[in-house]
Order: sequence, then C-alpha cells, then structure tokens
Amino acid sequence: MNKFAALLVVASVCLAGVSAQCPRIVTRAQWGARAASTSQLPIRPAPWVVMHHTAGAHCTTDAACNQQMRNIQSFHMDGNGWADIGYNFLVGENGAAYEGRGWGRQGAHAPGYNDRSVGMGVMGTFTNGIPNAAARTAARNLITCGVSLGHIASNYWLIGHRQAVATACPGNAFFNEIRTWPRFNPNV
Repeated sequence: MNKFAALLVVASVCLAGVSAQCPRIVTRAQWGARAASTSQLPIRPAPWVVMHHTAGAHCTTDAACNQQMRNIQSFHMDGNGWADIGYNFLVGENGAAYEGRGWGRQGAHAPGYNDRSVGMGVMGTFTNGIPNAAARTAARNLITCGVSLGHIASNYWLIGHRQAVATACPGNAFFNEIRTWPRFNPNV
C-alpha cells in the first residue's frame, strides 16, 4: 500500500506541474467543431512553432470565441476546401486556448512548415495593437504546455507566419511582440 500511495503522490505532483503550465484548453467538442479528417504530424515533437493572427474579429468571451472558432473552421473547410481548420490551436482574448487540429496533427497554416510545426494564433487583427495580457499569457503557456507534454521539442524555434511566406500575419504589432518571446528565431 505504501508504494501505491507514493506513486499516487508522484503522479499528482507531475500532473499538477503540467496543468499549471497549460492554459485552459477548450476542446473541439466544447466549441462545436465539425468532424474532420487530418494527417498525423510526421515530425514529432514539432521543432517549430508558427505564430499567427486570424486577421478577423477579436473575442473576449467564451461564447464569442466558440462562435469565432466555428466561423474560422467553416471558412477554412468551405472556402478553402481544407480538411479542417488550418491551425493546431487558437487563443482568445478571454485567456483560453482553443483546440483546432490539436497536438500531433499536421496543420494547413504555413507552407513549408506544416509538416514540422505547431500552428498557433490569436483570434483578432494585431497590426496596430497587440493581444491583451490574457491572450499573450495563454499563448506563451500553450507553448510551454506543448513542450511539457512532449508535443513541441524543447529546443523548438518560434517564428511569425510572415517568416514562412509573404504575408502581413501575425500583424506588425504582434510580430514585434513575439520577437521578444523565448526561442524566437529571427534568422529563418
């Protein structure tokens, strides 16, 4: 019995450490995702994190962010003809992370990096202003969470979408912000 009790204590401490690093993650079922079929990420753990903005509406409540996720998924599937929402995760300004394709799935967000990265973004347009503190914290914690869970390599590199392809994404203001984050790679 003592070994079992010790094992439970160790497991609890380990899980508490991981959950403390992970933001609240809203699952696909919780935000009302449509069924999709996507490929597994062939290179795991992912050596790259590609940061985006959605260049659309901001959201600050659970209801608004759930709706925004459904809108983005519909645009990507119906408008672009993709198998699912393109991002692995998005973050709302309510401080929650939203599961897109999720961990270990190949995204459709940055040509040349889709098979080797986790695509994350913040819902909204961040050309002239940065996401609020809740969103920035959730995004940074989501990266840390991915490393802790073994989905993102501990020696990963962070880049902005504009470093992968000619685009304004993730917006000038947000790009300048992520340049100050750990593991940002200015020399892609």
